[in-house]
Amino acid sequence: MHDAYLIVVILTAAATIYAASNDFTRPAWIMTNMKTLGIREEWLPALGILKALGAVGLLIGIGIPSIGVAAAAGLVLFFLGAMASALRVHWYAHLPFPFVWLVLAGASLILRLRSA
Repeated sequence: MHDAYLIVVILTAAATIYAASNDFTRPAWIMTNMKTLGIREEWLPALGILKALGAVGLLIGIGIPSIGVAAAAGLVLFFLGAMASALRVHWYAHLPFPFVWLVLAGASLILRLRSA
């Protein structure tokens, strides 16, 4: 079980760092998505920081379980919010993207709780 936890946490952290880096580098597709979602550009640094902190927390959580639980729970809430943003503007085609991160964060949380 611990091996599965490590694999999922490392994958989740890598995917979340990728997502955070996009918030900082602001590729055109992110800017288009933000406009479609009705989220102001000024929010990107804060969103990127939250994602990066969640990813780092997951990795720290390998050694300190309570931090891993908090980070995974925070990412679950974050990506539920991302899905809610897509639902708010009726952009259903966008839902699979935050859903992938939600599943990864949820799996990290469940596996952390089971291996703690």
